[in-house]
Amino acid sequence: MIQLNRRAMLAGALAAPGALAACGKGPDAEIVWRLGTNLPITHPLSARMKEAAGRIYEQSGHRLFIEVYPSAQLGTDADMLAQVRAGAIQMLSISGLIMSILVPQTALSGIGFAFQDRTQLFNAMDGTLGTKIKDALAGHHLIATPKVFESGFRQITTSSRPINSPADLRGMKIRVPLGSLWTSMFRSFGAAPTSINFSEVYSALQTRVVEGQENPLAVVDTGKLYEVQRYCALTNHMWDGFWLLQNEKALNKLPGDLRDLVQIEFANAADLQRADLAVLAETLPQKMQAEGLTLNTPDRELFRQHLRNEGFYSHWRSELGEDSWRVLENYVGALA
Repeated sequence: MIQLNRRAMLAGALAAPGALAACGKGPDAEIVWRLGTNLPITHPLSARMKEAAGRIYEQSGHRLFIEVYPSAQLGTDADMLAQVRAGAIQMLSISGLIMSILVPQTALSGIGFAFQDRTQLFNAMDGTLGTKIKDALAGHHLIATPKVFESGFRQITTSSRPINSPADLRGMKIRVPLGSLWTSMFRSFGAAPTSINFSEVYSALQTRVVEGQENPLAVVDTGKLYEVQRYCALTNHMWDGFWLLQNEKALNKLPGDLRDLVQIEFANAADLQRADLAVLAETLPQKMQAEGLTLNTPDRELFRQHLRNEGFYSHWRSELGEDSWRVLENYVGALA
């Protein structure tokens, strides 16, 4: 099995042509853009975006310099979203589930227990479902690069008990990000979802303010959440991706060849980052077990049927609209 060392991957990214420019040494560039992300530079998304920025700097003949600001250096997601809409920054990497607060259609890819696997998911996101979401974003003058980046399928970790069925979530205090999709799904299971900033999640788990949380395994790993949790249910309950958004006015000001170059290089970066996440999806379960987590794989159909019975899918079909829901079900089959 291929092993991915993210530190080595990052070193490779920084050794790529032009990567020095992407680290802040591009004073000779005619045009300077800023790209914000809340993920650390050690995450494959940040590393691949920095790598792409370096290639753009070189291939543009040093005309365009895109500086990547990881780890929320430019503010929270809400702060950066306001900045990119106002043109204060030119690019933003943001979760589709977080983005749904402004553009509801971006929640389509995160509907609970909708997608069976990554193949089905990316057929949709690189097809008409992705086009539907990008059109909705463009309606807010935010232009997505051609391919969505991956955060991954989300899993549930707990300190009190393993999760094998919907009944195991009843009454559980579980941390979720800010967003109505998360809240409504876990409430449908009878849980008590609580929104807590990710920077406070470790301490909230450690002090038992909440019993559990849900995130892709890459986040469980980088956040060392396995230190304060005992169980991990591989539920794949929601998928989350990161859209790389561009301010429409800034994009339109670029010469045509630079506009094309930006789209091509960040589409290539998305492909590379997806491959990174595919390797992590294979290797991280074993690592989590080695770190002391007890893993189990519940029957996902039990959860999907529970959501049907509770009216979760009917509610979100109404919220997102029949047309959008029909596009989703063309890929995943009937939900409601």
